[in-house]
Amino acid sequence: MKTVDNYDFTSKRAIVRVDFNVPLDENFKITDTTRIDAAIPTIEKILSSGGSVILMSHLGRPKGPSAKLSLKHILPYLSEKLGKDVKFADDCIGQSAVDLSAALKPGDVMLLENLRFYEEEEGKPRLPETVTDEEKKEAKARVKESQKEFTKKLAGLADCYVNDAFGTAHRAHASTALIAKYFPNDKMFGYLMRDEVAAIKKVLEDNKRPFTAVLGGAKVSSKIEIINHLLSKVDNLVIGGGMMFTFIKAQGGNIGGSLVEPEFVALAQNILQGAKELGVNILIPVDAIAANAFADDAEKKLCKSNEIPDGWMGLDIGPESVEMITKVLNESKTILWNGPMGVFELCSFQKGTKDVALAVAAATANGAFSLVGGGDSVAAINKFKLADKVSYVSTGGGAMLESIEGKELPGVKAILED
Repeated sequence: MKTVDNYDFTSKRAIVRVDFNVPLDENFKITDTTRIDAAIPTIEKILSSGGSVILMSHLGRPKGPSAKLSLKHILPYLSEKLGKDVKFADDCIGQSAVDLSAALKPGDVMLLENLRFYEEEEGKPRLPETVTDEEKKEAKARVKESQKEFTKKLAGLADCYVNDAFGTAHRAHASTALIAKYFPNDKMFGYLMRDEVAAIKKVLEDNKRPFTAVLGGAKVSSKIEIINHLLSKVDNLVIGGGMMFTFIKAQGGNIGGSLVEPEFVALAQNILQGAKELGVNILIPVDAIAANAFADDAEKKLCKSNEIPDGWMGLDIGPESVEMITKVLNESKTILWNGPMGVFELCSFQKGTKDVALAVAAATANGAFSLVGGGDSVAAINKFKLADKVSYVSTGGGAMLESIEGKELPGVKAILED
């Protein structure tokens, strides 16, 4: 794997794609620094190896230049974290970027303004709603052409390219995939990208058996491709969260007012049949904590998950289900967890998710390799303060999901290909 560990940065300017898309409060203070903190080791490696660093990122979804979404807001924290003043270019491809990059000395760090102030970064024209199909076609062609110049200008700022933004690796944007073509012999992964790619490879390709995937979340529709890709790879597949009720419905159970996708009941039946033919053990929760309203203070009761009365909805898995899942996790050597077991945001319905998180942590302590990914799963593992008790927590929600769907990520492919 091409990484910052096997490259000579002496007197080189490295342009590094990072993911500094961090949440800001009304006073532009960072409320979660995780993404910035994750990039620091790569930056420090380049600096300690005699290079200088040009950082580029996006922030939010601007429709053009926006003071609110300027990356200048993260300068104080970034400078403090690195222990040096970080220079700032007020335009990612403007004259200030050119001048600052040309003057960089070994050990210097500069930050470019928000890449998405330019529509060329994503390669999508920003159009009013009232445009004709012909105008859309012309605008797409225009942006595609100008994207080449935009990418060339970014590349012209540096001597080598480092991608350390796994969170955007599933997008074929100028700064994540196209720019790599300008550095055929001088492109590589940063530590975060290296670790993310390695963790997913360890789970999907180099796993130890038994391999258990725990999938949760609200809808089957959002997990179809993941299930289909994993079915031929896993020994056990746990299906929890709201999507379990579509599977219970497919088995003829009564689910009351629980979340269900009627149009996916037949697909759920096909998945169950496919698992049976492959010898995959599918675990669907056998009991549930049901409530008479979607609220923390709702009346609740324990039910068989296939015997939920009308007017009640399942919002968490029950103790028998936790025991069943825990037993399987205890016997597993590889674990992938994506999606909570219930509505863990509500304190009354978080126990199932917390208990499964604890079981994943316990299995990890016993030698299993565990990968946790997806926004809600990461939020849960952080909420219960267990992030350091699992093998790896992925920073890239969409990128990780596309990886476990079996898709090739443009940002990864751009580094690996010759």
